[in-house]
Amino acid sequence: MNPQSSSARRLLVSVGLFAVVITVSWFGYIFIEGFSPFDSLYMTIATISTVGDSTHQLSLAGRWWTLGVIVFGVGVTGYVFLSAAGYLLEGHLFAAVGEQRIRARVRAMNDHYILCGFGRVGQSIARDLLAAQRTVVILDTNPASLENAAKQGFAIVHGDPADVETLKAAGIERARGLVIATDKDAENVYVTLSARVLRPDVFIIARANAQDSLAKLKLAGANSIISPYGIGGKRMAQLAMRPTAIEFLDTVLDAESTALSLEDFVVRDGSRLIGQPIKALFAISETIILALKREGAMHFRPPHDTALRAGDELVVAGPSSSIRALEEALGRAR
Repeated sequence: MNPQSSSARRLLVSVGLFAVVITVSWFGYIFIEGFSPFDSLYMTIATISTVGDSTHQLSLAGRWWTLGVIVFGVGVTGYVFLSAAGYLLEGHLFAAVGEQRIRARVRAMNDHYILCGFGRVGQSIARDLLAAQRTVVILDTNPASLENAAKQGFAIVHGDPADVETLKAAGIERARGLVIATDKDAENVYVTLSARVLRPDVFIIARANAQDSLAKLKLAGANSIISPYGIGGKRMAQLAMRPTAIEFLDTVLDAESTALSLEDFVVRDGSRLIGQPIKALFAISETIILALKREGAMHFRPPHDTALRAGDELVVAGPSSSIRALEEALGRAR
C-alpha cells in the first residue's frame, strides 16, 4: 500500500470512529437521561469538546455515561486531528486534489494515445508523439517517472497498467491507440490481454525485450510488436548498406519535419469522398498516394481511377501543410 493510501485510510478510520462516538453518546443521553434529540446532541458535543454543560442535571448513571464519553470522545477527537494534520502535512490532500484534476483532464480526452511505461524507450515515444501534436496519457507505477512526465506536460495516471480500472482511468474506451513500452515482457503481455478485453478494436503496439515474447504478445492481441534491440540492429545494417535511402526515410518519418511527412488515413463512413476516384484527392492537397489498404490487402501505388470506399486506409506522403489539408477532408486513421 502506498503512503498516500495508508494516510487516507487512517483519516477515514478516525472520522468513522468519531461518528460512532457521537452517535452512541447521543443515543445514550436519550435513553439514560430522557433528553430530547437536540439536548442529547448538545450534551454530547459539549462533553467531547471539554466545554462542559451546566444546564442539565445528570443522574448517577448519566454522570458515569459522561465520564465514558469524555474518555473515549476526547481520545478519538485527538486521533482525528492528528490524522488530519498528518494527511495535510504530508501533502496527501494536495496530491489527491491534483490527481482528481488530472483524472478530469483525462476524462475529457478522445482519440488520445495511452503510453505504458515512461523509461528511456517510453520517453522517446512520448517526445515523438508530442512533436506530432498527439495527445498522450502516461501510465506507470513509478512515482519518479510520473513526476518527470508531469513536468513535461503529460497527463499521468498512477497505477498498474495491467489493472482494468487503471486502464479505464486512462480512457482506454476512447483511446486511439495503446503503446506498451515497459521493460518487463510479462507485464506487457498482461497489459495487452487486459486492454484487448476492454477494447477489442483498439490498436496495440507492444514492446518485446526477449525473442520468445513475440509469440506471446501476438497471442495476447497486440497488433504490432517491436523489439528495440532487433530494430536497432536492423537499422544499423540498413544504414551501412543504404545510407541515402535511410536518410530519406528519416526525413519522411521525422515528426518535426515540414519538408515531407508520412501519414495514414481512413475514409470514414459518411465522407463526401466515398465513390470518388483517388485522383480527386489531388485537388485537395499536393500529396502522393503510396498505398491503399483494403480488406486487409495492401495495394502499392493504386491506380488514380480507383474509387474510394468507406474503411479504405491510405498511406500518403507530402508536405506537412498538404497532409493537414487532407486530414481535414478524410480524418485521422487511428
